[in-house]
Amino acid sequence: MEINAYLKALERDGGLLADLAERAGTDAPVPTCPGWRVSDLLRHTGSVHRWATGYVGEARLEPEPLPEPPEPAGAELIGWYREGHATLVRTLAGAPADVRCWTFLPTAAPSPLAFWARRQAHETAVHRMDAESALGLAFSAVEPEFAEDGVDELLTGFHARPRSRGRTPEPRVLRVRAADTAAVWTVRLSPEPARTVRGAVDGAADCEVSGTAAWLYAALWNRLPLTGPEVTGDAALARLWAEASGI
Repeated sequence: MEINAYLKALERDGGLLADLAERAGTDAPVPTCPGWRVSDLLRHTGSVHRWATGYVGEARLEPEPLPEPPEPAGAELIGWYREGHATLVRTLAGAPADVRCWTFLPTAAPSPLAFWARRQAHETAVHRMDAESALGLAFSAVEPEFAEDGVDELLTGFHARPRSRGRTPEPRVLRVRAADTAAVWTVRLSPEPARTVRGAVDGAADCEVSGTAAWLYAALWNRLPLTGPEVTGDAALARLWAEASGI
Protein backbone atom coordinates (compact mmCIF):
# COMPACT_ATOMS: atom_id res chain seq x y z
CA MET A 1 0.00 0.00 0.00
CA GLU A 2 1.06 3.59 -0.60
CA ILE A 3 1.78 5.96 2.27
CA ASN A 4 -1.11 8.21 1.24
CA ALA A 5 -3.53 5.29 1.62
CA TYR A 6 -2.31 4.69 5.15
CA LEU A 7 -2.65 8.38 5.97
CA LYS A 8 -6.23 8.48 4.70
CA ALA A 9 -7.10 5.48 6.86
CA LEU A 10 -5.34 6.98 9.86
CA GLU A 11 -7.15 10.29 9.50
CA ARG A 12 -10.54 8.63 9.04
CA ASP A 13 -10.29 6.05 11.80
CA GLY A 14 -8.70 8.42 14.27
CA GLY A 15 -11.48 10.95 13.84
CA LEU A 16 -14.11 8.24 14.09
CA LEU A 17 -12.54 6.93 17.29
CA ALA A 18 -12.89 10.36 18.90
CA ASP A 19 -16.49 10.75 17.71
CA LEU A 20 -17.38 7.33 19.11
CA ALA A 21 -15.71 8.18 22.42
CA GLU A 22 -17.86 11.30 22.69
CA ARG A 23 -20.99 9.26 22.06
CA ALA A 24 -20.07 6.49 24.50
CA GLY A 25 -18.65 8.70 27.24
CA THR A 26 -15.19 8.22 28.71
CA ASP A 27 -16.49 6.04 31.57
CA ALA A 28 -18.02 3.43 29.25
CA PRO A 29 -16.42 -0.06 29.39
CA VAL A 30 -14.67 -1.42 26.30
CA PRO A 31 -15.72 -5.08 25.83
CA THR A 32 -12.92 -5.87 23.37
CA CYS A 33 -10.32 -4.72 25.92
CA PRO A 34 -11.42 -6.32 29.21
CA GLY A 35 -10.83 -4.02 32.15
CA TRP A 36 -10.56 -0.88 30.02
CA ARG A 37 -12.89 2.06 29.82
CA VAL A 38 -13.03 4.53 26.96
CA SER A 39 -10.74 6.82 28.96
CA ASP A 40 -8.05 4.08 28.95
CA LEU A 41 -8.50 3.62 25.22
CA LEU A 42 -8.04 7.34 24.57
CA ARG A 43 -5.03 7.63 26.85
CA HIS A 44 -3.31 4.63 25.28
CA THR A 45 -3.99 5.55 21.66
CA GLY A 46 -3.23 9.22 22.24
CA SER A 47 0.10 8.35 23.86
CA VAL A 48 1.01 6.03 21.00
CA HIS A 49 0.19 8.78 18.49
CA ARG A 50 2.49 11.21 20.30
CA TRP A 51 5.18 8.55 20.61
CA ALA A 52 5.14 7.93 16.85
CA THR A 53 5.07 11.66 16.11
CA GLY A 54 8.27 12.11 18.09
CA TYR A 55 10.20 9.51 16.11
CA VAL A 56 9.23 10.88 12.71
CA GLY A 57 9.01 14.58 13.55
CA GLU A 58 12.30 14.68 15.46
CA ALA A 59 14.10 11.90 13.55
CA ARG A 60 14.76 10.01 16.79
CA LEU A 61 17.09 7.05 16.36
CA GLU A 62 16.74 5.41 19.79
CA PRO A 63 13.68 3.86 21.48
CA GLU A 64 11.91 5.94 24.09
CA PRO A 65 9.03 5.20 26.51
CA LEU A 66 5.48 6.22 25.74
CA PRO A 67 4.69 9.73 26.96
CA GLU A 68 2.53 9.96 30.08
CA PRO A 69 -1.14 10.64 29.28
CA PRO A 70 -3.20 13.18 31.23
CA GLU A 71 -5.40 12.15 34.15
CA PRO A 72 -8.59 14.14 33.40
CA ALA A 73 -11.36 12.40 31.47
CA GLY A 74 -14.43 13.72 29.69
CA ALA A 75 -14.18 16.47 27.10
CA GLU A 76 -10.66 17.46 28.13
CA LEU A 77 -9.32 13.97 27.45
CA ILE A 78 -11.11 13.73 24.12
CA GLY A 79 -9.66 17.09 23.12
CA TRP A 80 -6.18 15.92 24.10
CA TYR A 81 -6.63 12.82 21.97
CA ARG A 82 -7.88 14.81 18.96
CA GLU A 83 -4.92 17.18 19.17
CA GLY A 84 -2.38 14.36 19.19
CA HIS A 85 -4.08 12.53 16.35
CA ALA A 86 -4.15 15.65 14.16
CA THR A 87 -0.48 16.34 14.91
CA LEU A 88 0.47 12.79 13.94
CA VAL A 89 -1.36 13.03 10.62
CA ARG A 90 0.31 16.39 9.84
CA THR A 91 3.74 15.10 10.83
CA LEU A 92 3.54 11.99 8.68
CA ALA A 93 2.11 13.91 5.73
CA GLY A 94 4.83 16.57 5.91
CA ALA A 95 7.84 14.39 6.69
CA PRO A 96 10.60 13.98 4.09
CA ALA A 97 10.43 10.64 2.32
CA ASP A 98 13.98 9.80 3.40
CA VAL A 99 13.59 10.60 7.10
CA ARG A 100 15.69 8.29 9.27
CA CYS A 101 14.28 7.19 12.61
CA TRP A 102 13.84 4.18 14.88
CA THR A 103 11.40 1.40 13.96
CA PHE A 104 10.62 -1.81 15.83
CA LEU A 105 9.21 -4.61 13.65
CA PRO A 106 11.23 -7.04 11.55
CA THR A 107 8.76 -6.69 8.66
CA ALA A 108 10.43 -5.13 5.65
CA ALA A 109 9.17 -1.64 4.83
CA PRO A 110 10.28 0.67 2.02
CA SER A 111 11.30 3.33 4.53
CA PRO A 112 10.91 4.37 8.17
CA LEU A 113 8.19 6.78 7.07
CA ALA A 114 6.27 3.96 5.41
CA PHE A 115 6.72 1.85 8.54
CA TRP A 116 5.22 4.48 10.85
CA ALA A 117 2.38 5.37 8.49
CA ARG A 118 1.47 1.69 8.25
CA ARG A 119 1.83 0.99 11.97
CA GLN A 120 -0.22 3.98 13.07
CA ALA A 121 -2.95 3.32 10.51
CA HIS A 122 -3.44 -0.21 11.86
CA GLU A 123 -3.01 0.82 15.49
CA THR A 124 -5.79 3.33 15.07
CA ALA A 125 -8.10 1.09 13.02
CA VAL A 126 -8.01 -1.66 15.63
CA HIS A 127 -8.66 0.78 18.47
CA ARG A 128 -11.49 2.34 16.46
CA MET A 129 -13.06 -1.13 16.63
CA ASP A 130 -12.62 -0.98 20.39
CA ALA A 131 -14.48 2.33 20.50
CA GLU A 132 -17.29 0.80 18.44
CA SER A 133 -17.51 -2.08 20.89
CA ALA A 134 -18.08 0.42 23.71
CA LEU A 135 -21.31 1.38 21.95
CA GLY A 136 -22.27 -2.17 21.02
CA LEU A 137 -21.86 -1.40 17.33
CA ALA A 138 -20.81 -3.71 14.53
CA PHE A 139 -17.35 -2.86 13.28
CA SER A 140 -17.21 -0.40 10.40
CA ALA A 141 -16.18 -1.85 7.06
CA VAL A 142 -12.47 -2.36 6.42
CA GLU A 143 -11.25 -2.34 2.85
CA PRO A 144 -9.94 -5.79 1.82
CA GLU A 145 -6.50 -4.50 0.78
CA PHE A 146 -6.06 -2.63 4.08
CA ALA A 147 -7.26 -5.64 6.08
CA GLU A 148 -4.90 -7.99 4.24
CA ASP A 149 -2.03 -5.61 4.95
CA GLY A 150 -2.91 -5.57 8.65
CA VAL A 151 -2.97 -9.36 8.84
CA ASP A 152 0.42 -9.43 7.13
CA GLU A 153 1.87 -6.92 9.61
CA LEU A 154 0.58 -8.99 12.51
CA LEU A 155 1.81 -12.37 11.28
CA THR A 156 5.13 -11.45 9.68
CA GLY A 157 5.96 -8.54 11.98
CA PHE A 158 4.60 -8.75 15.51
CA HIS A 159 4.74 -12.52 15.81
CA ALA A 160 8.24 -12.80 14.40
CA ARG A 161 9.56 -10.92 17.44
CA PRO A 162 11.29 -12.79 20.30
CA ARG A 163 8.62 -11.54 22.71
CA SER A 164 5.75 -13.21 20.80
CA ARG A 165 3.84 -15.76 22.89
CA GLY A 166 2.33 -17.49 19.85
CA ARG A 167 4.22 -20.74 20.37
CA THR A 168 3.53 -24.47 20.64
CA PRO A 169 5.46 -27.22 22.47
CA GLU A 170 5.73 -29.23 19.24
CA PRO A 171 5.96 -27.99 15.64
CA ARG A 172 2.53 -27.15 14.23
CA VAL A 173 1.34 -25.38 11.08
CA LEU A 174 -1.42 -22.78 10.98
CA ARG A 175 -2.63 -21.62 7.58
CA VAL A 176 -4.47 -18.33 7.14
CA ARG A 177 -6.42 -17.71 3.93
CA ALA A 178 -8.19 -14.53 2.84
CA ALA A 179 -11.02 -15.71 0.62
CA ASP A 180 -11.65 -12.35 -1.05
CA THR A 181 -8.08 -11.26 -1.78
CA ALA A 182 -6.53 -14.72 -2.33
CA ALA A 183 -3.75 -13.95 0.16
CA VAL A 184 -2.40 -16.96 2.05
CA TRP A 185 0.00 -17.14 4.98
CA THR A 186 1.63 -20.26 6.40
CA VAL A 187 2.54 -19.87 10.06
CA ARG A 188 5.03 -22.39 11.45
CA LEU A 189 4.63 -22.61 15.21
CA SER A 190 7.11 -24.17 17.61
CA PRO A 191 8.79 -23.36 20.94
CA GLU A 192 10.56 -20.56 19.03
CA PRO A 193 8.95 -17.39 17.62
CA ALA A 194 6.57 -18.11 14.76
CA ARG A 195 7.92 -18.16 11.22
CA THR A 196 5.42 -16.93 8.66
CA VAL A 197 5.72 -17.01 4.89
CA ARG A 198 3.32 -15.80 2.25
CA GLY A 199 1.67 -18.61 0.30
CA ALA A 200 0.57 -22.18 0.94
CA VAL A 201 3.85 -24.03 1.22
CA ASP A 202 4.06 -27.78 0.68
CA GLY A 203 2.49 -29.96 3.34
CA ALA A 204 -0.82 -30.03 5.14
CA ALA A 205 -1.72 -27.52 7.82
CA ASP A 206 -2.82 -28.67 11.26
CA CYS A 207 -5.41 -25.89 11.30
CA GLU A 208 -6.69 -23.50 8.66
CA VAL A 209 -8.45 -20.21 9.26
CA SER A 210 -10.25 -18.89 6.19
CA GLY A 211 -12.53 -15.90 5.77
CA THR A 212 -12.72 -12.44 4.29
CA ALA A 213 -9.69 -10.27 4.88
CA ALA A 214 -11.77 -7.96 7.09
CA TRP A 215 -12.92 -10.87 9.28
CA LEU A 216 -9.37 -12.21 9.56
CA TYR A 217 -8.16 -8.73 10.48
CA ALA A 218 -10.60 -8.43 13.38
CA ALA A 219 -10.30 -12.06 14.51
CA LEU A 220 -6.52 -12.37 14.41
CA TRP A 221 -6.18 -9.07 16.27
CA ASN A 222 -8.52 -10.65 18.86
CA ARG A 223 -11.46 -8.31 18.26
CA LEU A 224 -13.75 -11.14 17.10
CA PRO A 225 -13.84 -14.78 18.25
CA LEU A 226 -11.53 -17.03 16.25
CA THR A 227 -14.19 -19.74 16.00
CA GLY A 228 -16.89 -21.02 13.67
CA PRO A 229 -16.96 -22.59 10.22
CA GLU A 230 -14.01 -20.40 9.21
CA VAL A 231 -11.77 -22.65 11.34
CA THR A 232 -11.04 -26.18 10.08
CA GLY A 233 -8.69 -28.86 11.35
CA ASP A 234 -7.42 -28.74 14.92
CA ALA A 235 -9.54 -26.02 16.52
CA ALA A 236 -7.39 -26.22 19.65
CA LEU A 237 -4.63 -24.54 17.66
CA ALA A 238 -6.93 -21.62 16.85
CA ARG A 239 -7.92 -21.39 20.53
CA LEU A 240 -4.26 -21.36 21.54
CA TRP A 241 -3.58 -18.60 19.04
CA ALA A 242 -6.44 -16.52 20.38
CA GLU A 243 -5.29 -16.99 23.97
CA ALA A 244 -1.57 -16.41 23.44
CA SER A 245 -1.29 -13.95 20.56
CA GLY A 246 -2.76 -10.79 22.04
CA ILE A 247 -0.90 -7.58 21.22
